[in-house]
Amino acid sequence: MAASGIAPRILCIGIPVRDLSFRVEAVPGRGSKANASHLAEICGGNALNAAIAIARLGGRVAFAGPMGDARETSSGFIFERMAAEGIETTHIVRMPGLMTPVSAIMIDGTGERTLTIYRDPALWHVKLPDADDLLTDCQAVLVESRCGAFCIDLCSEARRRGVPVIVGVDRAMALTDGLLTAASHLLFASEQVQETAGVGDDAAALKRLAALTPAFLAATRGPRGTIWLNETGEPEETPAFPVQAVDTLGAGDVFHGAFALRLAEGGGTPEALRFAAATAALKCARHGGGQAAPQRIEVEELLAR
Repeated sequence: MAASGIAPRILCIGIPVRDLSFRVEAVPGRGSKANASHLAEICGGNALNAAIAIARLGGRVAFAGPMGDARETSSGFIFERMAAEGIETTHIVRMPGLMTPVSAIMIDGTGERTLTIYRDPALWHVKLPDADDLLTDCQAVLVESRCGAFCIDLCSEARRRGVPVIVGVDRAMALTDGLLTAASHLLFASEQVQETAGVGDDAAALKRLAALTPAFLAATRGPRGTIWLNETGEPEETPAFPVQAVDTLGAGDVFHGAFALRLAEGGGTPEALRFAAATAALKCARHGGGQAAPQRIEVEELLAR
Protein backbone atom coordinates (compact mmCIF):
# COMPACT_ATOMS: atom_id res chain seq x y z
CA MET A 1 0.00 0.00 0.00
CA ALA A 2 1.19 3.52 -0.73
CA ALA A 3 2.50 5.60 2.14
CA SER A 4 -0.74 7.63 2.20
CA GLY A 5 -2.76 4.46 2.87
CA ILE A 6 -4.65 4.96 -0.40
CA ALA A 7 -4.15 2.29 -3.05
CA PRO A 8 -2.22 3.69 -6.02
CA ARG A 9 -4.01 4.22 -9.32
CA ILE A 10 -2.41 2.57 -12.35
CA LEU A 11 -3.32 3.47 -15.93
CA CYS A 12 -3.10 0.46 -18.28
CA ILE A 13 -2.93 1.13 -22.02
CA GLY A 14 -3.58 -1.59 -24.57
CA ILE A 15 -6.09 -3.38 -26.77
CA PRO A 16 -8.49 -5.81 -25.04
CA VAL A 17 -9.07 -9.24 -26.56
CA ARG A 18 -11.83 -11.82 -26.29
CA ASP A 19 -10.09 -15.18 -25.80
CA LEU A 20 -11.45 -18.62 -26.63
CA SER A 21 -9.20 -20.99 -24.69
CA PHE A 22 -9.10 -24.74 -25.45
CA ARG A 23 -7.31 -27.34 -23.33
CA VAL A 24 -5.76 -30.09 -25.46
CA GLU A 25 -3.45 -33.00 -24.72
CA ALA A 26 -1.15 -31.82 -27.53
CA VAL A 27 -1.37 -29.09 -30.16
CA PRO A 28 -2.62 -30.76 -33.36
CA GLY A 29 -0.35 -30.90 -36.40
CA ARG A 30 -1.05 -29.07 -39.62
CA GLY A 31 -4.21 -30.34 -41.33
CA SER A 32 -5.26 -32.52 -38.37
CA LYS A 33 -7.94 -32.31 -35.68
CA ALA A 34 -7.95 -32.62 -31.90
CA ASN A 35 -10.66 -32.81 -29.27
CA ALA A 36 -10.44 -30.29 -26.44
CA SER A 37 -11.11 -31.38 -22.88
CA HIS A 38 -12.24 -27.91 -21.80
CA LEU A 39 -13.32 -24.60 -23.33
CA ALA A 40 -13.25 -21.23 -21.59
CA GLU A 41 -14.36 -17.85 -22.90
CA ILE A 42 -12.29 -15.20 -21.15
CA CYS A 43 -11.10 -11.66 -21.70
CA GLY A 44 -7.44 -11.06 -22.38
CA GLY A 45 -4.84 -8.91 -24.05
CA ASN A 46 -1.54 -7.94 -22.42
CA ALA A 47 -2.61 -4.75 -20.68
CA LEU A 48 -6.02 -6.10 -19.68
CA ASN A 49 -4.46 -9.19 -18.09
CA ALA A 50 -2.15 -6.85 -16.18
CA ALA A 51 -5.09 -4.67 -15.16
CA ILE A 52 -6.96 -7.67 -13.77
CA ALA A 53 -3.88 -8.64 -11.76
CA ILE A 54 -3.55 -5.11 -10.36
CA ALA A 55 -7.21 -5.04 -9.33
CA ARG A 56 -6.95 -8.49 -7.67
CA LEU A 57 -3.86 -7.30 -5.77
CA GLY A 58 -5.66 -4.29 -4.34
CA GLY A 59 -4.69 -1.51 -6.73
CA ARG A 60 -6.99 0.99 -8.39
CA VAL A 61 -6.79 0.53 -12.14
CA ALA A 62 -8.05 2.45 -15.17
CA PHE A 63 -7.90 1.20 -18.75
CA ALA A 64 -7.38 3.20 -21.95
CA GLY A 65 -7.28 1.98 -25.52
CA PRO A 66 -9.46 1.12 -28.51
CA MET A 67 -12.33 -1.33 -28.68
CA GLY A 68 -14.70 -2.28 -31.46
CA ASP A 69 -18.22 -1.14 -32.17
CA ALA A 70 -20.45 -0.81 -29.11
CA ARG A 71 -23.02 -3.11 -30.72
CA GLU A 72 -20.75 -6.12 -31.19
CA THR A 73 -20.77 -9.16 -28.92
CA SER A 74 -17.07 -9.22 -28.01
CA SER A 75 -16.87 -5.67 -26.67
CA GLY A 76 -19.97 -6.20 -24.56
CA PHE A 77 -18.52 -9.42 -23.14
CA ILE A 78 -15.22 -7.71 -22.22
CA PHE A 79 -16.93 -4.70 -20.62
CA GLU A 80 -18.92 -7.03 -18.37
CA ARG A 81 -15.75 -8.77 -17.20
CA MET A 82 -13.93 -5.49 -16.60
CA ALA A 83 -16.84 -4.18 -14.53
CA ALA A 84 -16.80 -7.37 -12.46
CA GLU A 85 -13.10 -6.78 -11.69
CA GLY A 86 -13.66 -3.14 -10.74
CA ILE A 87 -11.61 -1.76 -13.64
CA GLU A 88 -12.35 1.82 -14.65
CA THR A 89 -13.47 1.90 -18.30
CA THR A 90 -14.33 5.56 -18.93
CA HIS A 91 -11.17 6.10 -21.02
CA ILE A 92 -11.82 3.25 -23.48
CA VAL A 93 -12.46 4.54 -27.00
CA ARG A 94 -15.23 2.76 -28.94
CA MET A 95 -14.54 2.70 -32.69
CA PRO A 96 -17.73 2.40 -34.77
CA GLY A 97 -17.78 -0.32 -37.40
CA LEU A 98 -14.61 -2.04 -36.12
CA MET A 99 -14.19 -5.44 -34.48
CA THR A 100 -12.73 -6.03 -31.04
CA PRO A 101 -9.84 -8.53 -31.31
CA VAL A 102 -10.58 -12.24 -30.87
CA SER A 103 -8.05 -15.02 -30.26
CA ALA A 104 -8.15 -18.82 -30.33
CA ILE A 105 -5.78 -20.38 -27.79
CA MET A 106 -4.70 -23.96 -27.19
CA ILE A 107 -3.21 -24.92 -23.80
CA ASP A 108 -1.37 -28.25 -23.98
CA GLY A 109 -0.62 -30.77 -21.23
CA THR A 110 2.53 -28.90 -20.13
CA GLY A 111 0.68 -25.61 -19.67
CA GLU A 112 2.28 -24.03 -22.76
CA ARG A 113 -0.02 -21.92 -24.94
CA THR A 114 -0.28 -21.64 -28.72
CA LEU A 115 -2.53 -18.96 -30.14
CA THR A 116 -3.72 -17.05 -33.15
CA ILE A 117 -5.35 -13.64 -32.96
CA TYR A 118 -7.19 -11.22 -35.21
CA ARG A 119 -6.81 -7.48 -34.59
CA ASP A 120 -8.56 -5.03 -36.90
CA PRO A 121 -5.72 -2.89 -38.33
CA ALA A 122 -7.86 0.24 -38.03
CA LEU A 123 -7.75 -0.03 -34.22
CA TRP A 124 -4.20 1.38 -34.31
CA HIS A 125 -5.57 4.74 -35.49
CA VAL A 126 -7.29 5.42 -32.17
CA LYS A 127 -6.87 8.81 -30.52
CA LEU A 128 -6.68 8.55 -26.74
CA PRO A 129 -8.34 11.06 -24.40
CA ASP A 130 -6.42 14.12 -23.21
CA ALA A 131 -3.34 13.52 -21.05
CA ASP A 132 -4.75 15.61 -18.19
CA ASP A 133 -7.77 13.31 -18.00
CA LEU A 134 -5.69 10.14 -18.17
CA LEU A 135 -2.87 11.09 -15.80
CA THR A 136 -4.84 12.78 -13.02
CA ASP A 137 -4.27 10.87 -9.76
CA CYS A 138 -2.09 8.38 -11.64
CA GLN A 139 0.90 6.81 -9.88
CA ALA A 140 2.10 4.64 -12.79
CA VAL A 141 1.39 3.87 -16.44
CA LEU A 142 1.62 0.33 -17.83
CA VAL A 143 1.75 -0.03 -21.62
CA GLU A 144 1.72 -2.88 -24.13
CA SER A 145 4.83 -2.45 -26.28
CA ARG A 146 2.82 -2.79 -29.50
CA CYS A 147 0.73 0.28 -28.59
CA GLY A 148 3.49 2.86 -28.83
CA ALA A 149 2.00 4.11 -32.11
CA PHE A 150 -0.86 5.81 -30.26
CA CYS A 151 0.58 6.51 -26.80
CA ILE A 152 4.19 7.75 -27.15
CA ASP A 153 3.20 11.36 -26.47
CA LEU A 154 1.20 10.33 -23.41
CA CYS A 155 4.10 8.27 -22.06
CA SER A 156 6.51 11.17 -22.58
CA GLU A 157 4.14 13.50 -20.74
CA ALA A 158 3.82 11.01 -17.89
CA ARG A 159 7.61 10.90 -17.53
CA ARG A 160 7.72 14.72 -17.61
CA ARG A 161 5.33 14.67 -14.63
CA GLY A 162 7.48 12.13 -12.80
CA VAL A 163 5.08 9.22 -13.34
CA PRO A 164 6.85 5.89 -14.04
CA VAL A 165 6.04 4.25 -17.37
CA ILE A 166 6.35 0.45 -17.37
CA VAL A 167 6.38 -1.23 -20.78
CA GLY A 168 5.59 -4.93 -21.06
CA VAL A 169 7.47 -6.22 -24.11
CA ASP A 170 6.28 -9.49 -25.65
CA ARG A 171 7.55 -8.94 -29.19
CA ALA A 172 10.80 -7.65 -30.65
CA MET A 173 11.12 -3.85 -30.71
CA ALA A 174 12.83 -1.71 -33.31
CA LEU A 175 15.88 0.05 -31.90
CA THR A 176 14.26 3.31 -33.03
CA ASP A 177 11.00 2.61 -31.13
CA GLY A 178 10.05 5.68 -29.12
CA LEU A 179 9.03 3.57 -26.14
CA LEU A 180 12.68 2.62 -25.58
CA THR A 181 13.35 6.16 -24.39
CA ALA A 182 9.87 7.14 -23.20
CA ALA A 183 9.76 4.26 -20.67
CA SER A 184 11.17 4.27 -17.18
CA HIS A 185 11.03 0.44 -16.99
CA LEU A 186 11.23 -2.07 -19.86
CA LEU A 187 10.21 -5.64 -18.99
CA PHE A 188 11.09 -8.00 -21.83
CA ALA A 189 10.61 -11.71 -22.29
CA SER A 190 13.90 -13.52 -22.91
CA GLU A 191 13.30 -14.28 -26.58
CA GLN A 192 12.23 -10.73 -27.31
CA VAL A 193 15.17 -9.05 -25.58
CA GLN A 194 17.60 -11.17 -27.56
CA GLU A 195 15.79 -10.52 -30.83
CA THR A 196 15.58 -6.78 -30.14
CA ALA A 197 19.26 -6.47 -29.29
CA GLY A 198 20.43 -8.96 -31.91
CA VAL A 199 22.37 -10.86 -29.24
CA GLY A 200 21.84 -14.50 -28.25
CA ASP A 201 22.36 -14.01 -24.51
CA ASP A 202 20.03 -12.28 -22.07
CA ALA A 203 22.65 -10.41 -20.03
CA ALA A 204 24.54 -9.27 -23.12
CA ALA A 205 21.28 -8.19 -24.78
CA LEU A 206 20.26 -6.12 -21.76
CA LYS A 207 23.67 -4.46 -21.66
CA ARG A 208 23.47 -3.57 -25.34
CA LEU A 209 20.03 -2.00 -24.87
CA ALA A 210 21.28 -0.09 -21.82
CA ALA A 211 23.42 1.97 -24.21
CA LEU A 212 20.23 3.10 -25.97
CA THR A 213 17.89 3.85 -23.08
CA PRO A 214 18.06 5.15 -19.51
CA ALA A 215 15.20 2.81 -18.53
CA PHE A 216 15.45 -0.04 -16.04
CA LEU A 217 15.86 -3.25 -18.05
CA ALA A 218 14.79 -6.80 -17.21
CA ALA A 219 14.02 -10.04 -19.04
CA THR A 220 11.68 -12.72 -17.72
CA ARG A 221 12.65 -16.36 -18.38
CA GLY A 222 9.75 -18.38 -17.02
CA PRO A 223 10.89 -21.02 -14.52
CA ARG A 224 14.49 -19.70 -14.79
CA GLY A 225 13.49 -16.45 -13.13
CA THR A 226 14.20 -12.86 -14.15
CA ILE A 227 17.52 -11.27 -15.10
CA TRP A 228 17.93 -7.50 -14.74
CA LEU A 229 20.53 -4.78 -14.65
CA ASN A 230 21.26 -3.01 -11.38
CA GLU A 231 22.21 0.66 -10.97
CA THR A 232 25.81 -0.07 -11.93
CA GLY A 233 24.74 -1.87 -15.11
CA GLU A 234 25.61 -5.34 -13.84
CA PRO A 235 23.21 -8.28 -14.19
CA GLU A 236 21.37 -9.68 -11.19
CA GLU A 237 18.76 -12.42 -11.00
CA THR A 238 15.44 -12.85 -9.21
CA PRO A 239 14.53 -16.55 -9.00
CA ALA A 240 11.14 -17.88 -9.99
CA PHE A 241 8.91 -19.58 -7.43
CA PRO A 242 8.68 -23.30 -8.25
CA VAL A 243 5.15 -24.40 -9.16
CA GLN A 244 3.52 -27.09 -11.26
CA ALA A 245 2.53 -24.99 -14.27
CA VAL A 246 -0.78 -25.89 -15.91
CA ASP A 247 -1.45 -22.67 -17.88
CA THR A 248 1.19 -20.08 -18.84
CA LEU A 249 -1.25 -17.88 -20.78
CA GLY A 250 -1.01 -14.32 -19.43
CA ALA A 251 1.79 -15.09 -16.98
CA GLY A 252 4.06 -12.34 -18.29
CA ASP A 253 1.19 -9.84 -18.28
CA VAL A 254 0.33 -10.69 -14.67
CA PHE A 255 4.03 -10.27 -13.79
CA HIS A 256 4.03 -6.80 -15.36
CA GLY A 257 0.90 -5.74 -13.50
CA ALA A 258 2.19 -6.93 -10.13
CA PHE A 259 5.55 -5.23 -10.71
CA ALA A 260 3.90 -1.92 -11.63
CA LEU A 261 1.65 -1.99 -8.58
CA ARG A 262 4.38 -2.81 -6.08
CA LEU A 263 6.59 -0.12 -7.59
CA ALA A 264 3.75 2.42 -7.31
CA GLU A 265 3.23 1.37 -3.70
CA GLY A 266 6.80 2.45 -2.95
CA GLY A 267 8.54 -0.91 -3.11
CA GLY A 268 12.10 -1.02 -4.41
CA THR A 269 12.92 -2.71 -7.69
CA PRO A 270 14.19 -6.02 -6.19
CA GLU A 271 11.10 -6.20 -3.98
CA ALA A 272 8.78 -5.44 -6.91
CA LEU A 273 10.44 -8.17 -8.99
CA ARG A 274 10.04 -10.75 -6.23
CA PHE A 275 6.41 -9.72 -5.68
CA ALA A 276 5.78 -10.06 -9.42
CA ALA A 277 7.48 -13.47 -9.54
CA ALA A 278 5.25 -14.79 -6.77
CA THR A 279 2.12 -13.43 -8.45
CA ALA A 280 3.00 -14.94 -11.83
CA ALA A 281 3.85 -18.31 -10.26
CA LEU A 282 0.44 -18.56 -8.62
CA LYS A 283 -1.23 -17.64 -11.89
CA CYS A 284 0.62 -20.43 -13.74
CA ALA A 285 -0.59 -23.01 -11.24
CA ARG A 286 -4.22 -22.60 -12.32
CA HIS A 287 -6.17 -22.42 -15.57
CA GLY A 288 -7.83 -19.25 -16.85
CA GLY A 289 -5.23 -17.05 -18.48
CA GLY A 290 -5.04 -13.58 -16.95
CA GLN A 291 -8.31 -14.20 -15.16
CA ALA A 292 -6.46 -16.74 -13.00
CA ALA A 293 -4.47 -13.92 -11.38
CA PRO A 294 -4.30 -14.43 -7.60
CA GLN A 295 -5.61 -12.31 -4.74
CA ARG A 296 -3.21 -10.25 -2.61
CA ILE A 297 -3.47 -12.52 0.42
CA GLU A 298 -2.34 -15.51 -1.67
CA VAL A 299 0.76 -13.67 -2.88
CA GLU A 300 1.68 -12.50 0.61
CA GLU A 301 1.29 -16.04 1.97
CA LEU A 302 3.61 -17.38 -0.74
CA LEU A 303 6.17 -14.65 -0.05
CA ALA A 304 6.01 -15.38 3.68
CA ARG A 305 6.72 -19.06 3.04
